[in-house]
Amino acid sequence: MTRRAAELRRWLARVLLAGSTMAALAASAPPAPASAPPATVAATTPAAPAWVHAYAAYGEPKYAANFDHFEYANPAAPKGGTLHLRNPDRRTSFDKFNYFTLRGNPPAGMSIFMLEPLTVLSADEPRTMYGLLAQEMLIAADKSSITFRLNPLARFSNGDPVTAADVKYSFESLAGPYASPTFSAPLVGVRQAVVLDARNIRFDLADKSSDTLFKLGALPVFSQKWGLKPDGTHTRFDELITEYPLTSGPYTIAVADSGRRIEFQRNPGYWGRDLPERRGFFNFDRVVYRYYQDEAVATEAFKAGEFDLVRVYGASVWMRQHKGPKWDDGRIVKQALPIGTGEGLQSYYLNLRRSLFQDIRVREALGLTYDFETGNRYRLFKRANSVFNNSEFAAEGLPSAGELRLLEPYRAVLPKEVFGPPFVAPRTDSDVQALRRNLLKARGLLEAAGWKLGPDGKLRNARGEPFEFEYLAPGDSVNDARLNAWARNLGKLGIEFKVRNVDYALYDTRLKDFDFDVATIVEGAFSLPSVADYVSIYGSLSADQKGNNNLRGVKSAAVDSLLDAMNRATTLADFRDACRALDRVVMWNHWQVPELYADYEPMSYWNKFGIPAVRPRFFTAEQAVDVDPQLPWPITTWWIKPLTQSAGRGNGPVTH
Repeated sequence: MTRRAAELRRWLARVLLAGSTMAALAASAPPAPASAPPATVAATTPAAPAWVHAYAAYGEPKYAANFDHFEYANPAAPKGGTLHLRNPDRRTSFDKFNYFTLRGNPPAGMSIFMLEPLTVLSADEPRTMYGLLAQEMLIAADKSSITFRLNPLARFSNGDPVTAADVKYSFESLAGPYASPTFSAPLVGVRQAVVLDARNIRFDLADKSSDTLFKLGALPVFSQKWGLKPDGTHTRFDELITEYPLTSGPYTIAVADSGRRIEFQRNPGYWGRDLPERRGFFNFDRVVYRYYQDEAVATEAFKAGEFDLVRVYGASVWMRQHKGPKWDDGRIVKQALPIGTGEGLQSYYLNLRRSLFQDIRVREALGLTYDFETGNRYRLFKRANSVFNNSEFAAEGLPSAGELRLLEPYRAVLPKEVFGPPFVAPRTDSDVQALRRNLLKARGLLEAAGWKLGPDGKLRNARGEPFEFEYLAPGDSVNDARLNAWARNLGKLGIEFKVRNVDYALYDTRLKDFDFDVATIVEGAFSLPSVADYVSIYGSLSADQKGNNNLRGVKSAAVDSLLDAMNRATTLADFRDACRALDRVVMWNHWQVPELYADYEPMSYWNKFGIPAVRPRFFTAEQAVDVDPQLPWPITTWWIKPLTQSAGRGNGPVTH
C-alpha cells in the first residue's frame, strides 16, 4: 500500500462517516428471527449525578481531579524553535480555511494547532475524556443529558471569553445542513442544546449512550463572531471559505501562501498553557507545513532537511530509501514506535449491491485467490484478520458464553464458522503448494456457485455472463505489485480483474454513490471502538443512504442486533463480548478480502528533538483528527533540543 493511498482511504473512511442513531437503526433494521429475545434496557445508575473533571466509558479515569500533567508529556519541556512538516496525507494543496465543510481542502494542522474541543481524550487509557474548554461535566444517570461548565479562563485568540453561546453556535453550525457529514453525522443523537448561563450549556440526548457523550466532548468550538456580518447576521456556513476561524487553540495563522504553505505561530497569551491537560504540549514557537505533490520529491526533500519528521508509508520506501550516511551517523533517526491503538480493518471492500458478490461462496473464493504473504515480502505488516486488530476486542478462541447469548438467536442465518474459532485468512507461505491448493479450493467454490470455465478460458455463469469486476483506485495503481499478483491469480480461474484509476474527486464521488465493484478502505483506529462509527459502517439503515459509510451494502439483522448490544453494554466485559461476536459475523461472511495493518508507527526524524520519557499507548505520528482521532504525539509534545544535545546519535535509531 502506497503512503498516499493508505492515508487517503483512511481519510475517506472518516469523511464518508454518516452514522445514524441507535433509535433510527432499530426502527429500520431487518427483523430478528422469531427466536430472538426481546431487547432489554440497561439499568440506570441510581446515584445522583455529580460534576466531574473526567469521564471514562468504563471504569474510573486514571488521572484524579488535581493531576499535574499527562505522563506522556514533559511539563518542563523548553519552548522555542520551528517545526517543519510536510502535508501529512494526499491532499496536495488547500483552498479554504473552513475546516468543517464538504467542498475543498483545509490546511494541514488546523485541527491540531488552532481548534479546541470541550474535552480531550487521554492517550494512555481507553476512551476517557478530560475537560479542556469545559472545566467540568454533569452527566445524567440515564445519559439523557450532559452539561458542560466552561473554564472561566477560556479565551479565543482575540481575547474574548469562550461562552456557552459560542458552544451552541458551534454545535448548531456543525449539526446543520451546511457542514460535512464527518461533523454533522456524529451529532444526530443530540436532541437540543440549551444555554443555561454564560458558562453552562446542557445537551439533551435522543441517543442516550456513552458514544454520544464522547461525540459531544469532541465538539470543536469556535467564536460566534466567525462569519458575523455588520448587520448581525451570519454568512451561510458553507460560504465561509477565506475568513480565518476565530478559535481558542495555542496557535494562530501567521502566513498562508497560495495553498502550498502555511505557518502557525504560538500564541504567547494562550489561555490554557498551564492546564494539566496542556502542560508539556505545543512547545514549538512556529509550525510550518509545506505541500509536496510528489512522494519521491518529498522523500528527497526530507533527506535534504527541508522538513523535520515523516511518518513513512510503503514497505519499500521504509526499507530502501530511509537509510544511508545520515541515518548511519545519527543525524536522522529511524524508529518503529510500538502503539497500543486498535487498528481498524483495512480490506478490499466488495460491493454487495452487485449481484456478482451476493453468493458467500464467491466471496470466499475471492479471498482464497489473494496472496498476501508474497506481497508482504519485507514482513513489515500483519494480516488483518479482524475488525478490531491489535486490541482485546478481536475475537479469540471459541465464542464465550456472553457471545453465544448474542449469536444463538441468529444461528440459522449465520455461517456455521461463526460458532467456531476466529477467522484466519488463508495463507500462501506454509509450503510451495499452498497457493495452488487455495486456487483449487476457490475453483470448487465457484463451480458450486454456478460458475463454469468456458471454451474461451473465461469463467461464466449459466446465462453466459463472464466473471469480471473492476477495482476502483485513486491515482496510479497500475504498478501495484499486490494488485498485479492478484490479477494473475484470478486470471488462472478465468476471472478478469480490471483496475480503474481515477482522480480523487471522481473517486470520492463514486464511493459516495456506491458506484464501484471493489475498493480498498481503511476503517478507523481506536482506543475503544466507537459504536456510532460501526453503525455507520455496518448498520442496515446506512446501506441505502448514498454518501454514507456502509460502502459494502451490509444488511444483517444479526449485525444490527450486535451493534445494539455494543451500545447497551454497561460493563467492559459485555461490550467486549458484543465486539467479538460482531467480529466473527463480519469476517466469516467474507464481505471483504482482508489486507493488512501495522502495530507500530514507522518514522524518520532529524535528531533535533527532545522526547518525553513516557510513550502513550494510543497515538499517531502526525495525522489530523479527520484522518485519525488519536493524539499526534510527536508534533504536540516533542521539543527542539539545545544545539549541544542534537549532535551524534542522541536517542539512537531503533529500526524495524
